[in-house]
Amino acid sequence: MRNALLWLTTLLVLVVVNVQIVQKERLLQQGVTMLLRLAPVDPRSLIQGDYMALRYALPEFLRKNLLPRDGYVVVRLDEQQVATIVRVYTPDAPPGPGEYLLRYRQRNGRVQLGSHAFFFQEGHADYYTNARYGELRVHRSGKSVLVGLRDNDLHPLGPSQQK
Repeated sequence: MRNALLWLTTLLVLVVVNVQIVQKERLLQQGVTMLLRLAPVDPRSLIQGDYMALRYALPEFLRKNLLPRDGYVVVRLDEQQVATIVRVYTPDAPPGPGEYLLRYRQRNGRVQLGSHAFFFQEGHADYYTNARYGELRVHRSGKSVLVGLRDNDLHPLGPSQQK
């Protein structure tokens, strides 16, 4: 009985992990590319290795608003895919034409859009020092995945981009 329970638990964990992987892969393939302006960042962590702690530049109304812990903002993209946050989403004001949902989470008094960290290989910090935008893929549901960083001219950053 104990072995059967162990195998069933292992199988359940593998199914859950693989479903999450498939969902992220689908998001990467089908999601809309959005570039979010970054606030100043810190590119080191001695405990976790090399990574960049990300803070997104937020409009004043979002920083002062008493927001629920989790929710959505409505963004509009310009011709270069740079996102501008236009308002906090409410069910009575759905996104209009050319607008998208983007999920936020509020933790420790800070609003996070997308990932709060970008991890990179040890010794590659110099590739990312000019990061000014986070590149996200965003599903129509508002869920997002951080896929890279861009410089002020919107060029992708990283070792494969520097050849």
